[in-house]
Parts: sequence; structure tokens; C-alpha cells
Amino acid sequence: MVTVGFHASHEQISPARLLRDVQHAERAGFDAAMCSDHIEPWSARQGHSGFAWSWLGAALATTNLRFGVVTAPGQRYHPAIIAHASATLAGMFPGRFWMATGSGENMNEHITGDPWPPKDIRQRRLEESVEVIRRLHRGEEVTHRGLVTVEQARIWDVPDNPPPLIAPAVSVDTARRAAAWADGLVTVNQPADKLKDMLAAYRDNGGQGKAVLQVHLSWAGNEEEAVAVALDQWRTNTYDPPIPWDLPTAGHFDVVGEHVTAEQVRKTVNVSADLGQHTEWLAEYADLGFDELYLHFVGQEQAPFIDAFAAEVLPQLRMPGSTPAVPQLSAAGAEPASGASA
Repeated sequence: MVTVGFHASHEQISPARLLRDVQHAERAGFDAAMCSDHIEPWSARQGHSGFAWSWLGAALATTNLRFGVVTAPGQRYHPAIIAHASATLAGMFPGRFWMATGSGENMNEHITGDPWPPKDIRQRRLEESVEVIRRLHRGEEVTHRGLVTVEQARIWDVPDNPPPLIAPAVSVDTARRAAAWADGLVTVNQPADKLKDMLAAYRDNGGQGKAVLQVHLSWAGNEEEAVAVALDQWRTNTYDPPIPWDLPTAGHFDVVGEHVTAEQVRKTVNVSADLGQHTEWLAEYADLGFDELYLHFVGQEQAPFIDAFAAEVLPQLRMPGSTPAVPQLSAAGAEPASGASA
């Protein structure tokens, strides 16, 4: 049975309110949660960006959910700091925390003042960072000099079971490369054929662990409102890489998103006022081979979405042997941008 989780979007909701939302999601019956890790929202209209690591401690302490975070070691965060933070959460909340380590986006990383490297260097820097994190999680003293520098670092409180390091990917090539180091794969809703290719590239090259899908969706009492929410909140996330990787601020994203149409947004966000249609879309994702689905309602008012999906969608997805017949996903999205780039 597929795990259905709640995606906590720090860029769109204040930390205190988002904590209440994830607590609400647990009470309603969601199985797990994951969150983004940004210092900058995608748009000034979103208007938030709490510190994910502080929030995760509170969320883990006040729910019983498993949590994941999409983060980017290597520039804004030194890998030893990420190793330290993640080891502490994994030690305090055994078996309830994972992180997806990506190569980052300029909107978050430019604050250090360091140059923004090209994608191939960012990818190699990520892989060095992952090796540093794994060694620190084993309790080693680490000195490393490469694209990242580490001098005699050690974590004194290492978890008995280190947190899984999941690979975030939005391309087949990144999924294939991640198979060499990752404990699982996470991506975002895209056309079914591409998702199949990504899963095959990861598994065929030895990739282990769970396959996770973050699903951007918009639902409301009527179609017009569902479209309006998606267009207002997520139109800056309709562009293919390298645009989401390289723009530096929310202001830049707002400029490029100024003339995005509702039809373009529908290619990135599953938009429908019909809960049955959302159930069908999600069932097909599960049938592709995803073990966990994290639902990201792209609006800022989460309570109606949580209650409606808990009542009408989650029970259908959990009924063994009763996956509904579903249409093709040609309109479900192509290469949306979210979290640490891959």
C-alpha cells in the first residue's frame, strides 16, 4: 500500500502556521511529511521562508510522523553542519527522519557571495558532500580537501541508524548517476513516460531504497478557483532547468512568471476541482512504482485541502486491489521546479 504524505512548503506558509498544518494532517490521517529548505521563496506572493531545521525539531517532537527534507550541502551549508543537524534529529527520533541531498539552486546559495558553479561542478560537489556526511555519521574524524574543505571534523553524538540520504532528481541522467550513492530517489510529478524512464534508470543501475514522488496539485470547490490558486502561487515554477537553478531572487522569478498562462501552469500542477480526478492521478503514480506520494497543495490555506483529501482521496488510495482505472497523464506536468535541484 502506498504511503501518502503531506508536503510542508516553507516558501508559502509561516513556520508556526505550517506546524499547525502538519499536526492537522497527522490527525486527518496522512502517513508522513516532507518539507522544503529555502531561504528565499519562489515568489513575493508566497512571502515566507522559515528555517527548515529548526522547524523539523518542533514537527518531529509534536507529531508521530516520519519526515524528510530536501536540502543542499556544499555552499550555503557546509556538509559537516548538515551531518551534525541530521545526526541529531536521527538520534532523537530514530527511524523517523530522512533527507534528500541535492546540488542546490542559486536563489538559496548566492547569499554566501561565492560564485555559482556550473551544473557539473555542483554535482561533483554534492557527491563529495554526501561522502563527507556519511563518514561523519559513522563517527569518523574527517579531513577532506576538494570542492569542499573539511578539517578534522567529528560528530560526537552519532545516531545508531544514520538517516537515509535520498537523491532528488528531475532528469533521467541525474537519476541514473544517483544510483551509485543514494539510499532512494525522490522526484516531482512529470509525464508518466518520463517518470517510468527515471525509475528504470535508477533501478537498472543498481539504485536501492524507496521511490518517492512529490505531487504539486491544486483543488478547490470549483475549477475556476483551483486554477486561480495554482496561477497565483505556482506560476513561477513552470520553467524547465536551468532557469529554476540559476535565477537569484524571488523578484527575478516574478518577472519571468509575469505572463505565464493557466495552461502552462496545468503542465506543472495537477489542477482539478474533482476529487475523483485527483484520486485517479495519484493512483497512476503509485502504479508506476512509487512507494510514497507527498501531496503538495500549492495554495496557502491548507485546512480545506487536508480535510477533503483525508475524507475522499486517501481511503481510495489505501483500498487494496481497488486502484481505479486512470487516464494518461499528458497534462500532469513537465519538469516542475521544487526543492534542491538535481
